[in-house]
Order: sequence, then structure tokens, then C-alpha cells
Amino acid sequence: MSTMNTKEALYNFCLRLGDNNLILGQRLAEWCSNGPILEEDLAMTNLSLDHFGQAEFMYEYAAELEGKNRTADDIAYLRNERGYFNSLITEQPNGDFAFTMMKQLLYSTFAKYLYETLSASSDKRLSELAARALKEIKYHLRHSSEWVIRLGNGTEESRIRAQQALNELWWYTADMFVVNETDKELIKAQIITDLSGLYPKWKSSVEETLKLANLTIPAHGHMYKGGYDGNHTEHLGHILCELQYLQRAYPGAKW
Repeated sequence: MSTMNTKEALYNFCLRLGDNNLILGQRLAEWCSNGPILEEDLAMTNLSLDHFGQAEFMYEYAAELEGKNRTADDIAYLRNERGYFNSLITEQPNGDFAFTMMKQLLYSTFAKYLYETLSASSDKRLSELAARALKEIKYHLRHSSEWVIRLGNGTEESRIRAQQALNELWWYTADMFVVNETDKELIKAQIITDLSGLYPKWKSSVEETLKLANLTIPAHGHMYKGGYDGNHTEHLGHILCELQYLQRAYPGAKW
């Protein structure tokens, strides 16, 4: 039986939303100056900045809910791995360009339906943040969809790379739809709906895009889960080493 109250659950949920954006934003930032073409280098940097902005809004709300005079920076940089609640797909390495675009497609499709649902939340602050983020997410989805379709219908090598990316990333997608104690408390409080119900919409949309790209969802494999409960792959620790270095080396440092 859960002992979590509604305020604690909402705090954890804001961390989840912030962490998804922070970690994916950090991954996209790794592409800065490394993009395949200048235009795409700038595009991925802008995607990264969008995610960082969304993360900051969610952490600011989390800090208010917590009520311990912590800032968004404190929450972003001063937790250990088990204190992060991002989905596993966001922390996976960039791989090649096809891998990054496939990851963005799978996550952005989920985020679109997520933020559409949260825009109708009874929690006014959460609904406002979701509505603001949705505008950016729709662009992220369009951008990644166009690239996946282009890669799938390009050269034999680009199609193979896109298919390999799908084959590897697919097993992390179920983690996005896990319902844990945080969700159950917020569902009971009628702040969110059961987000596992987004899966059919997400899968239908992804399948439509992949069909246009002539790519095939892998048939069998183990679905990895645990991100929402703080159980991560080894990749998150490496991200945090870079992400938290300045704040750890110079506590309280500010621009």
C-alpha cells in the first residue's frame, strides 16, 4: 500500500517530466558542432535548447512543491542516479544520426500524446506547462519523422542504419508507459489519467511513420523497464559525470 501523498506524487511526476527533457537535451547537445550538415547541426542544437527549457519549467514547479528553498539548478544537478526518473530511452547513446533521429521520433510521438493529455490536467500549473511544451514537441515530431522517412527511403546504407536503430531502441519504448505509485496517486487525485492508455495511439502513429519509411518493427525481444523508479542503464551515470561536473566542482556556481 502506497504512503505517498498527492503533493509528493506531483513532485515526483514533475521530476520525471523534467528528467526526460534534461537527459534527452544533454544527449542532443553532444551533437553540437558534430552534425552531418550545418543546417542539421543548428536544428539539433535548437531541439536541445527546447528540452532544456522544458526541463527548467518542470524543475521550478517541483522546487515550489517541495518547499525547501531549492532552485531548479539544485534539483537538476545535485541528485544521484537513483534520484532521476527519466525513461530509459532518453539516456541511450546518440549512435549515428539515424539512431538519434529514431530515438527522437519514438520519444516525441510519446511526448505529443502525453502533453496533449496533461494540457487538460486539473492541476492548472501542470496544464499550462504542458500546453507550452506541446508547441515545441510538435515541431520535434515533424522534424524527426521527416528524417526517418528520408533515411528509410534513401540509400541502402541509410535504410539499414535506420532499421538497426529501430531494432535497438524498440525494447526501451515500453518503459515510457509504465504506471507506478506516482501515477496511481495522481490518477486517484484526478490530476492525470492512466497514461498507459496512450500506448495504442502512440503505436499507431509510430507504425504509420515507419510504414512510410519502409521500416519494420522487430518481432520479439525483452522490454527494458525501470526508469520511472530510478533504475537505469549504465549510460545515465556517464551522462551525469559530464552534466554535473561544474556544479560538483564549484558548488553554488552561477553564470
